Amino acid sequence: MDSSAPSCVLGSDGLCAPHTGRGHDPDAFVEIGSLTKVLTGTLLMRLAAQGVVSVDDPVERRLATPAGTGITLRQLQEHTSGLPRLPPLLPGAKRSDPYRPFTDQALQDLLAAGLGTLAVTPPGEREEYSNLGYAVLGAALATAAGAPYMDLLAEHVLRPLGIRSEVTHRPPQDRSLIPTGIFGRRLRPWTMTGAILPAGGLWATPRAAARILTGLVVERVLGEPAPAWRRAGELVWHNGATRNASVFAGAFPDGRWILVHRLGGTADATDRMAIDHLRGQRCG
Repeated sequence: MDSSAPSCVLGSDGLCAPHTGRGHDPDAFVEIGSLTKVLTGTLLMRLAAQGVVSVDDPVERRLATPAGTGITLRQLQEHTSGLPRLPPLLPGAKRSDPYRPFTDQALQDLLAAGLGTLAVTPPGEREEYSNLGYAVLGAALATAAGAPYMDLLAEHVLRPLGIRSEVTHRPPQDRSLIPTGIFGRRLRPWTMTGAILPAGGLWATPRAAARILTGLVVERVLGEPAPAWRRAGELVWHNGATRNASVFAGAFPDGRWILVHRLGGTADATDRMAIDHLRGQRCG
């Protein structure tokens, strides 16, 4: 199960002892991929509670895009907007760095052309997991609140959780963990500081990622967990994967929780490792 990948496991008392292996570090910055989405979804709910937006606002109320798509902020969060998983292929896109050309201007151009031209299903009809949808959602929230996404996230979500500087989109190089290739060189991470940031571009220390899980799902410091979280029975969870890393965060109502982060290997193996811990079948 990709046991050679550097890993970090943090969990609730009695579930397993926190541990790291093969050079991982719970206090270094790592990519958390789509775990970013739970923060964006929480931000939506916080701004809605303050009256800055409504979850049922149509996208065109908040962004410069032609009216009539029927897409709402709620649907963007719940992956029912009908938008595809990924942005359309843009000039300069490479498999080794697919999001690099997806800049803020590229998103504005897509919006101006009309989201309806990109939809693969009518909004509200079915779930279609969409990174593009979360890019649009993050842009809508920043525009509505009149502040950059990262500033809003810090004010409305991270600081109330007690997280100050352990979550960022630009980690210090000397504190970031990135796998190395066969010649010992650090592998280049995807460029996710542009429009895709609210969908999966954040870095965090594993301890901060665990605090996001416990604060939002176990302690519910900011109220009911946002619909951005995934649910499987009583388990509330989300995962994330980038070119070089994968993460799984999940918790049960009884307080059991797990955070697994791995460098390299496969995302499926990370998910299985976390589920095994939750089932009490594996403890490091």
